[in-house]
Amino acid sequence: MDFNFSEEQTMIRDSLARLLRDQYDFDTRRKVVGSESGWRPEMWQQFAELGLLAAPFSEEDGGLGGGSIDSMVIMEEFGKALVVEPYIPTIVCAGGFLKHAGTPEQKSEHLEAIIGGERVFAFAYAEPRGRYDLNDLETTAKKDGDAYTLNGHKAVVVGAPWASHLIVTARTSGDRRDKDGISVFIVEKDAKGVTTRDYPTVDGRRASEVYFENVSVPAGNLIGEEGKALPLIERIVDEATVAVCAEAMGAMGVAHKQTVEYSKQRKQFGIAIGKFQVLQHRMVDMFMEHEQSISMTYMATLKLDEDEVTRKKAVSAAKVRIGQGGRFVGQEAIQIHGGMGMTDELAVGHYFKRLTMIDSEFGNVDFHMRRYSNLSGEEQAMAAE
Repeated sequence: MDFNFSEEQTMIRDSLARLLRDQYDFDTRRKVVGSESGWRPEMWQQFAELGLLAAPFSEEDGGLGGGSIDSMVIMEEFGKALVVEPYIPTIVCAGGFLKHAGTPEQKSEHLEAIIGGERVFAFAYAEPRGRYDLNDLETTAKKDGDAYTLNGHKAVVVGAPWASHLIVTARTSGDRRDKDGISVFIVEKDAKGVTTRDYPTVDGRRASEVYFENVSVPAGNLIGEEGKALPLIERIVDEATVAVCAEAMGAMGVAHKQTVEYSKQRKQFGIAIGKFQVLQHRMVDMFMEHEQSISMTYMATLKLDEDEVTRKKAVSAAKVRIGQGGRFVGQEAIQIHGGMGMTDELAVGHYFKRLTMIDSEFGNVDFHMRRYSNLSGEEQAMAAE
């Protein structure tokens, strides 16, 4: 496999790194996160002008002809700066649904606005009793003439306070946990019957509880085939999972670097604590966890276009490694910094919070270990037949 980035990907990475270094330093981020809005629409526009929002889309769709590797490059840089703007919900999730299953009319209406930074989406898929099971849905969409009537509750919809539109999963037929009967819709957030309760998350982002009460959704807003959307949803969530793994790569790298620098400055008994062998070993372990996470994320990114079982196994393996590695790096960074590591004024505590939250996004370590084990068992059973 060729692990070298293309010239275009290298240019995107370098340009983004410069922009974030100049305009997304830690103190600026703290002010933005603590503001009423919690983000900067003008920064989102700069991302659009830089081509970041167009990078993963084909030239036919108005993009730059990139793909998942481009998203990985961007998300790693976002992880380094703890960027809160909704790239994964809008570009990876909503853009992914439109890219893989959107009609020409849907692409024409939404993709151009997404790429131009004029339209922000949130992905409303999680439910209070659904845990990580994508087919465990109580939100319903009933056909009513040339429209659907949507009812239900979606939980922890990241980026929803900033969104103009929602991508919503709903059950159009079947029972609560059936794999068939699931559909995906585009819903305007200001549609009649949509209400939200917005709140900040522990890692500095914003999310909403979203409620649908007899919301009328035009039939033209259905993405893909009615009742057959679960494989598509699983694919998009796998792509989003790899993107968040790439974000963790960037955050882990910075947490490790800041810890090493701190160990050279902090003195105990007149000696820099970085001279203590036990702490050197712990920081080497942090480095190894980071490097292993990079390798697994690269592997999963390259396998996103493989067959379903191969893709799912690769994604779950990477998410397990990221979950374990991110927790280890974050906790060690805090331990070596001491109590001040968890203060709001020190950046390392914010990296720890984000890495902790990443472990629970799109399935935690336990969930993905079970999924990997089940998929391996199915492969062995098929091979034995």
